[in-house]
Amino acid sequence: PSIKLDSRCNQMLRNMEASLTARDRVGIQDFVLLDAYMSESAFLDNLRKRFHENLIYTYIGTLLVSVNPYKELNIYNKKQMDTYMGVNFFELPPHIYALADNVFRTMLSEFNNHFILISGESGAGKTEASKKILQFYAVSCPSTKLLNNVRDRLLLSNPVLEAFGNAKTLKNDNSSRFGKYMDIQFDHQGGAVGGHILSYLLEKSRVVHQNHGERNFHIFYQLVEGGEEELLRWLGLERNCQNYSYLVQGDCAKVSSINDKSDWRTVRGALSVIHFSESDIEDLFGIIASVLHLGNIKFEADVRGYASLNNDQEMHWVSKLLGIPTQVLKQGLTHRKIEAKTEEVLSPFSVDHAVYARDALAKAIYGRTFNWLVNKINESLVNTDFSRKTVIGLLDIYGFEVFYVNSFEQFCINYCNEKLQQLFIQLTLKSEQEEYEMEGIEWEPVPFFNNKIICDLVEEKHRGMISLLDEECLRPGEATDLTFLEKLEETIGGHPHFVTHKLADIKTRKTLDRGDFRLLHYAGEVTYCVVGFLDKNNDLLYRNGKEVMRHSLVGLTEILMSKEPWYVRCIKPNDAKQPGRFDDVLVRHQVKYLGLMEHLRVRRAGFAYRRKYEIFLQRYKALCPDTWPHWKGTAAEGVRCLIQHLGYKPDEYKMGRTKIFIRHPRTLFATEDTFQVCKHRLATRIQAKYKGYRVKGHYLKQREAATKIETCWRGMLARKEREKRAWAVKVIKKFIKGFMTRNQPACVDNSEYLAYVRQNYLTRLRDTLPKTVLEKDSWLTPPPIMEELSQLLKKLYIRHMVRKYVVGNTKHALTTCPPRPFIHSDLVCVSVPQYSVPVVKYDRNGFRPRLRQLIFTREAAYLVEEAKIKQRINYISLKGVSVSNLSDNFLILHVSCDDIKQKGDLVLQCDHLFEALTQLSLIANKQNCIKVVQGSVRFDIQPGREGFVDFKSGQESMVYRAKNGHLMVVSSLARRQMRM
Repeated sequence: PSIKLDSRCNQMLRNMEASLTARDRVGIQDFVLLDAYMSESAFLDNLRKRFHENLIYTYIGTLLVSVNPYKELNIYNKKQMDTYMGVNFFELPPHIYALADNVFRTMLSEFNNHFILISGESGAGKTEASKKILQFYAVSCPSTKLLNNVRDRLLLSNPVLEAFGNAKTLKNDNSSRFGKYMDIQFDHQGGAVGGHILSYLLEKSRVVHQNHGERNFHIFYQLVEGGEEELLRWLGLERNCQNYSYLVQGDCAKVSSINDKSDWRTVRGALSVIHFSESDIEDLFGIIASVLHLGNIKFEADVRGYASLNNDQEMHWVSKLLGIPTQVLKQGLTHRKIEAKTEEVLSPFSVDHAVYARDALAKAIYGRTFNWLVNKINESLVNTDFSRKTVIGLLDIYGFEVFYVNSFEQFCINYCNEKLQQLFIQLTLKSEQEEYEMEGIEWEPVPFFNNKIICDLVEEKHRGMISLLDEECLRPGEATDLTFLEKLEETIGGHPHFVTHKLADIKTRKTLDRGDFRLLHYAGEVTYCVVGFLDKNNDLLYRNGKEVMRHSLVGLTEILMSKEPWYVRCIKPNDAKQPGRFDDVLVRHQVKYLGLMEHLRVRRAGFAYRRKYEIFLQRYKALCPDTWPHWKGTAAEGVRCLIQHLGYKPDEYKMGRTKIFIRHPRTLFATEDTFQVCKHRLATRIQAKYKGYRVKGHYLKQREAATKIETCWRGMLARKEREKRAWAVKVIKKFIKGFMTRNQPACVDNSEYLAYVRQNYLTRLRDTLPKTVLEKDSWLTPPPIMEELSQLLKKLYIRHMVRKYVVGNTKHALTTCPPRPFIHSDLVCVSVPQYSVPVVKYDRNGFRPRLRQLIFTREAAYLVEEAKIKQRINYISLKGVSVSNLSDNFLILHVSCDDIKQKGDLVLQCDHLFEALTQLSLIANKQNCIKVVQGSVRFDIQPGREGFVDFKSGQESMVYRAKNGHLMVVSSLARRQMRM
């Protein structure tokens, strides 16, 4: 238990940022605990501190604030995912994985639906946040083959939708130009089994126009730069973006941070995984190519001033790719069809109207293609199991937009954000009120800015701006953008959130042009240019888009109201995309229009901090002697006992049914600081106990090891002593037995004893040899078995003494050949032995091994067995010596056999082969007789009869008689390698 507690303390010490010193350096990880929660400056100061410490995430309760670091941070790997899986939301530092995991576990435990709203302006990191959440679910959810297929399609839908719905803007190289709501469907075990995607507000105007420094949608550049040659030829395209009018208006076709070729390969691979057929893919890129060709169609004014086409080649490709007759397409681009009762009249376009019609057609084609693409992705994600599923939704929609010139598109986008902010406040208040009521805490009304007044200004029937715009488009007479502005001034001129150049005071009028109007949104003032409002509203394509937008907002609101909300607010720290740079003015503006201060005020209206009793008691129980180390009652009673010991005042807290509510952050900070001091003191005590435990355990292990080693050592010594005694007894017995049978013929019982006697006698004889011939009678008396040998040696020694020159030669030979200075006892020859070596001799018949001694003299070689000379080979009759190329130590002495009674060749094995061959070469001058053979060698058993020795390599050295009658000599490979 002490080890586990020590581990828990260490983990808390590492992860707790809220200690007194940490708060000064890295700020507070939950804005709800900010003392000056009404101050924007204090909010920004805390955000700035954390940003400069690479802590990009901060909470406002369960809302996550994310600041784009514009650099890679090592906080998104598999290890981080594992760390945040199944952990209490506030136990670890803020992270998007913590929010994703908490949503997932809440969904499983409560079996209800949730959604995560990701908002922020372009470049704030919304798309990346959405990807990180999807990647977390891909790793954390259960895995089967079916679930993996769904997971792969969900993940790969991102690069496809980014290619068709994202573009480079001045603020972001991968800006989402549409809103996306994705439902991820989970089964009861938490496995992702399906999904559904809804798209909103695709910026179709980007297809035909881009501001300077911006690009069209990514897919156009990916197709031109990365498409295969055959595909481009089939589509009538060239690999040069500069050739297409719709791709060069922003003068920014190439971007260093974007690899269009690589992205093309990714998109093609993703389409296959999402189950797009080859036919679907061909049709899809055919339509995309048709938009590029459509943009290259040019118009000229004829003599009557009407528009006429001047590029039949581009018309041909558009007609072919869209499957529309060329004449029908040409007529549709240059004429307007007017229906009057039963007649249809074609009214020709001017050049400007024709260009407008061409661009409207391009936008319509792309918009409907995008919708078809989303529907195809949804078909691949459909869940065939119709049992009840829980859902987590991801809403990624571009936030409030304020440009230098704001037009109809920004008006629609900002209206959507007003509606979402209204929903956001309602859901936040609702969740707060429900929590208070569930816990039995009295709800206190919260003052906040209700932006319903702005939503009504835009959408109210008959009096709202959208209704007035529709009326102006439909009224008879000449309607213009300025008449629409005048109608706004007449109808809603007195509204506190609306102002124009005519209605403004003198100071404000200087900031407004005559064609501008200004709305005071919840996020601040936005000035809109009225130019183009009527045209875009009159355009059936635009009107359809606007109606879809209104109906979509209603549908989206219904979807979100039916689910539990979670929020991620993304902030862009600077416009230059530079890491480490924090622009206070820019961030303050985003904090305002994201409604973060509103949300904080709602969360702080009652109690700043609330935690379940079990979690609060587990963390702070060490501060009270009655609750430490184990509280035996209920968690609520333990918390009450703890806060009474800490001296909480009655107005500082409330006890709910399952949670404690603390009103002021300073109360929690005082508790936390006390806990930090206590924790260090407690950690010291635990550490001392733990060290003692470790040292004691180490000592016991050492003592046990020493005992085992001592036991093993004593056992080994006892075994050695026993073996030594057994060996001594065996040697003594053998010696006694040999002594008793010493006078009998050589046998197993006395062989070692007799050898010892011979060795002993020869050793003593060496030390007592007569110095001169006159002392020959002082020859050492031999034992019975050495009498014959002694006489032979005596004769040899006398001859040796007489022949002084022989003496010198002998001494020289013995000196130059120290490895084998052996004189055999049975040698009777007229010359002094020059070299001796033990060998194994193999019988010519049967190849039985025999131990022998090989002796070289000046005239001949002798093979000797103890007291007998077995064979004499004159060097004159030595025809040659054969040795193998392996490490078997075999040599065959080939002898001339003219007489049938003579013995044949000798087959020997000598452990000192090289030394013996060297001595033979020197003594007998037979250097040229030595032959190295491979495989097999023939030898004479006796005159007229031959034998063979076969040599080969193997895993183990062996010598045996083969079935063919040959002597088989197997040499070990390991031994050969070692010798080499």
